[in-house]
Amino acid sequence: MKFKLIMALVDEQDTEAILKAAREAGCTGATVVTSARGEGLEPGKTFFGLDLSGQRDLLIFLVADQLSRDILETIAKTGDFEGKSGAGIAFQLGIEDAIGLSSQMETLSHEIEDQI
Repeated sequence: MKFKLIMALVDEQDTEAILKAAREAGCTGATVVTSARGEGLEPGKTFFGLDLSGQRDLLIFLVADQLSRDILETIAKTGDFEGKSGAGIAFQLGIEDAIGLSSQMETLSHEIEDQI
């Protein structure tokens, strides 16, 4: 089975909604790295050197290749990435090999059986 790694940088207040939407789109799990910081075209606002921008979370999903585009689009739609400047960014990378997914393989195989 082929996999993709989806990484999404999101506002911390959107994390739970995005995780729920990704699971509904076929994702079987995620890793959340909290309190990340990021900057877009314009630097964040500061007050006496203190960063006033909200915290970001890094969401990491390892998903079946057949489901990856749907999950990526679901994440973007749920986080309103295209409609709201600075809402977040998500991208996917191809995975050459993965180990440690035996507990999820049955679920993954069942979810994509009609696509293979």
